[in-house]
Amino acid sequence: MAVEDECKIKFLELKSKRNYRFIIFRIDGQQVVVEKLGSPEENYDDFSNSLPANECRYAVFDFDFTTAEKCQKSKIFFIAWSPDSSRVRMKMVYASSKDRFKRELDGIQVELQATDPSEMSFDIIKSRAL
Repeated sequence: MAVEDECKIKFLELKSKRNYRFIIFRIDGQQVVVEKLGSPEENYDDFSNSLPANECRYAVFDFDFTTAEKCQKSKIFFIAWSPDSSRVRMKMVYASSKDRFKRELDGIQVELQATDPSEMSFDIIKSRAL
């Protein structure tokens, strides 16, 4: 599975320049491509509503939070979205390509696997970040 250069470039921009709140990736033929870029003003609801209900996707979300010591922090989440209602073949392709794709994105801090929205709720994101 090839990874389009744009995927790595946009991820680096999210990580270093904070140009995006999230990036959604999809497999198109034999390569991973950028499907959607979320602006810094967008929030977690905008992100989760951007994931298709019946298709797999990879996504990266930049989560800002404040620690108990009142420090502003951010963690980059990698989310493998694989809804139960998606086709079996699609789930297999995404599952088998995930680790290779994730290696291309240097700076992932937390990984989540989700098959329905409850498995990647805002509360889960928050608890995994702390």
